[in-house]
Amino acid sequence: MLYRAFATVGGLTLISRLLGFVRDILIAATLGSGAVADAFFVAFRFPNLFRRLFGEGAFNAAFVPLFAKRLAGHHRSDGNQSTGQEPPLAEFAEAPAKGFAGAPAKRFAEESMAVLGAALIVLSTNAILTMPWLMYALAPGFSADPAKYKLAVELSQIAFPYLFCMSIVALLSGVLNALQRYWAAAAAPILLNVVLISALTTSLWNGYGETADAGYILAMAVTAAGIVQLVMLWIAVRQTGLKLAIRWPRYTPDVKRLVELGIPGVISGGITQINIVIGTIIASMQAGAVSFLYYADRLYQLPLGIVGIAIGVVLLPELSRQLTSGDRVKALDTQNRSMEFALLLTLPAAVALGLAATPIISVLFERGAFEASDTAATAQALAAFSIGLPAFVLIKVLQPAFFAREDTKTPMRFAGVNLVVNVIGSLGLFIAFQHLGWMPHVGIALATSIAAWVNTVLLWGALVRNGDFLLDARLARNLPFIILASLAMGAALVFALPYLAHYLEQSQSLLIRIAALGVMVVGGAGIFFLLTALLGVLRPSMLRRAARAPPA
Repeated sequence: MLYRAFATVGGLTLISRLLGFVRDILIAATLGSGAVADAFFVAFRFPNLFRRLFGEGAFNAAFVPLFAKRLAGHHRSDGNQSTGQEPPLAEFAEAPAKGFAGAPAKRFAEESMAVLGAALIVLSTNAILTMPWLMYALAPGFSADPAKYKLAVELSQIAFPYLFCMSIVALLSGVLNALQRYWAAAAAPILLNVVLISALTTSLWNGYGETADAGYILAMAVTAAGIVQLVMLWIAVRQTGLKLAIRWPRYTPDVKRLVELGIPGVISGGITQINIVIGTIIASMQAGAVSFLYYADRLYQLPLGIVGIAIGVVLLPELSRQLTSGDRVKALDTQNRSMEFALLLTLPAAVALGLAATPIISVLFERGAFEASDTAATAQALAAFSIGLPAFVLIKVLQPAFFAREDTKTPMRFAGVNLVVNVIGSLGLFIAFQHLGWMPHVGIALATSIAAWVNTVLLWGALVRNGDFLLDARLARNLPFIILASLAMGAALVFALPYLAHYLEQSQSLLIRIAALGVMVVGGAGIFFLLTALLGVLRPSMLRRAARAPPA
């Protein structure tokens, strides 16, 4: 069941990320890395931050364990233990037609949605009205260019309602995930990319390349995409038989507990995204740097999204159920298999992105307004981000062990350390690289990676000290082999790149370049997985279990 759930979420996330690449290729061709691109990326960054904070598991760090406990009948709204009258999880999930209109889980979801919605309306209204002043904090470097600054403010105001939509989508996703209905929440981001691709196609069709009109169209499409996703998730929840009602917001004891866990959970679960926003603020002081970091971020987010988000979404409700039932042995096995799955896919991805950053960026983005100099700048940022890729994913594996125990404060403290390291590192390396004549924005990416590793080590150490994570014999045996296979794959890429260089050049047709990149990717993946199979890491039984598991 665990591998099948990973495959469901990861597979749909893969589709979304591939469409995201199509979207970003169109953005690069339409906007390049100029003033309009920088303005749009800043405008999109803030609401998109909340999408990732909420939609990719950080909000669920608090909501899912509390909701799952009420589904399982272990909690009542008065704070006492269940009398056994509430419907158990299996009954609720498998017989939605009964409705369970009075279930504590339904009431908790409705109360949470009411308070969250009210808070977001207030936040969004104030942010839209104060955006001309707020932009000084979001992109202080833009103030040197009044036209860019004004455009960034207007695009941010247009796109900001996306925040409200995606935060409610996150709550509905948490409900579905707790019911082991993973597909709808995982598929929702696909709609974002479909809407934005349509908007970009419209811009190109009308000749709006590198103009403010293209930025306005994209910003409006962002808000439209949020509405579409909200409608889809609302329908998906109703199809489970759980028909949520709109309530007047009340600060009940259950909501108070959600807030107590939720604020630390959002901070700790979304620290990577918070660090990227900090990097964006610092990068606004270098022309084009916001765009370089955005494109690099999009590439390393592919494996992070497929693996890290799949683990983060599936692992938390699984651990919550196992710990609620007292099955500590199963919980430890789930954590070990999740870490094994994460490292099996992210270590080779990190090696490949670091060594082949330039041809990857060139083939995907170098056309239209995106020039060779943009490729070089973006590739160096991608290589720096790749150093932290395994850490970004391991955070997704380690944090649910705290969240499932309703401990969001410990990860928040570690996230605070992460934040300090990132801010000091980003500023320090940005200035140092600038002084040395290197590309300053690469220092920001490198600092983000270093901070992620610091966070990973702190999380790992705390779990080991508490006895909440023990490396089992299988993972201890397989980890050195995964590292060895990744290094061997990297050596093969270094050997092959000179032979493929001619076919990756701009002078070749796009189809030839894509084919050459495909040979490199498929060949590297083939070498890695062949080695892991020969070393006994990747076992046919794993694939058979995933294939035979019930749908997620």
